[in-house]
Amino acid sequence: MKLGVVGLPNVGKSTLFNAITQAGAEIANYPFCTIEPNVGVVAVPDERLDKLAALYDSRKVTPTYLKFVDIAGLVKGASRGEGLGNKFLSHIREVDAIVHVVRCFADSNVTHVSDKIDPVSDMATINLELILADIETVNARLSKAVNMQKTGDKKYKTEAALLGRILAHLESEKPVRTMQFDEDEQALVEDMFLLTSKPVIYAANIAEDDIGQRDNELVKKVVEYAEAENAETLVICAKVEEELSRLDAEEKAMFLESYGIEESGLNRLVKKCYKLLRLVSYLTAGEKETRAWTVTEGTKAPQAAGKIHSDFEKGFIRAEIVDYNTMLELGGYNQAKEKGKVRSEGKDYVIKDGDVVLFRFNV
Repeated sequence: MKLGVVGLPNVGKSTLFNAITQAGAEIANYPFCTIEPNVGVVAVPDERLDKLAALYDSRKVTPTYLKFVDIAGLVKGASRGEGLGNKFLSHIREVDAIVHVVRCFADSNVTHVSDKIDPVSDMATINLELILADIETVNARLSKAVNMQKTGDKKYKTEAALLGRILAHLESEKPVRTMQFDEDEQALVEDMFLLTSKPVIYAANIAEDDIGQRDNELVKKVVEYAEAENAETLVICAKVEEELSRLDAEEKAMFLESYGIEESGLNRLVKKCYKLLRLVSYLTAGEKETRAWTVTEGTKAPQAAGKIHSDFEKGFIRAEIVDYNTMLELGGYNQAKEKGKVRSEGKDYVIKDGDVVLFRFNV
C-alpha cells in the first residue's frame, strides 16, 4: 500500500517525508525541488508486538509497513500540464491514498507560490486540478460508453448513467470520494483510477510555537474544509517531527515530555493512514519471531494465511485464534488453550485486528 504525500510547493512535504522515513529527500526553498518522487518504507507502530515478543522471548520482532511517496509540488494549471503537472498526476494516480500537506504557518524565509498563507485556497487549488483531470478521464469513458450503447448491450446504458452522475458531481467541484456507490458501481470507479476517489488525510503543518495551541485559526479552516468532505485532519509540525526522528528512544521521550505530548505526530499519522486504507493487523508469535501481518478489512482466514505463504491458503484447514488481550492476560497460547480461550475458525471467518493466529494447513 502506497500513500502519496502531496501539496503546493514549499508547504513542508519533503520535511514531513524526511521525518517519516529518514530517507534523506532533498529540501530547498524553491518550487519543484522534488521532481522525481522519493519513496520510503515506514514501520507501523504497534505496541502489541513488543509485549507478545516479551511473552515468548522472541528472537525477532517484525512490524508491518506502509510505503510513502513524496510527490512533486503541484500548482494551478497542473491538469493542463503547468509546472510539473503531468508528472504529478501520473505519480498520484499510482498511490492508494493521499496525505495532503497544508501550510498553516507564516515564515518570511519560506516563499509561498501565492505570496499569501491561505490553507483553504491551497487545498482548493490542488483539489480542483485533480477534479479537472478526473473530468477529462470520465468524459472519455462516457463518450465510449455512449457509442457502445449501439451494440444493444444494456451494461453500457447503465455505465453511461453512472458516468453522467459522476461527471455532474465533478463539475460541481466535488471529489468522487464524497459520492456513494453500490458494489458494482464501485468496481467501475476503481477501474478508472480516478484521482479524487482516493481517500485523503489533510496534514495541517504548523509552526513550532503553535504546538499545543487550540486557537490556531488556520488549522480551524483546514478542519472545516476536511469535515465538509468527511475527511480527517492531523495537526503536525513537520520541522519538529524531523528533529524528533533523529533522536534515540530516551531523547525522544524527553523531547515529547517537554512539549506535553504523549505520542509523536508521525506515529499518529502512520496509524491514521493505516486506518484510512482500511487495513488491520493480525499477529503471529513464537520463540523464533513475533510478527504483524497486514490484510484489508473483511479478509477471510484462508486469504490471510496466504499472506504468510501460498501453501497456507491452498491447504487451509482452520485458524486457531486467541484475542491479543486474552493472550497477554493468560500468559501464552498454551495457557489460553487450557482455559478454553482458543477458538477454532473455518474458511468463512473474517480476520479481526489484534487476532493472534496459528494456521493449520495440509499440502
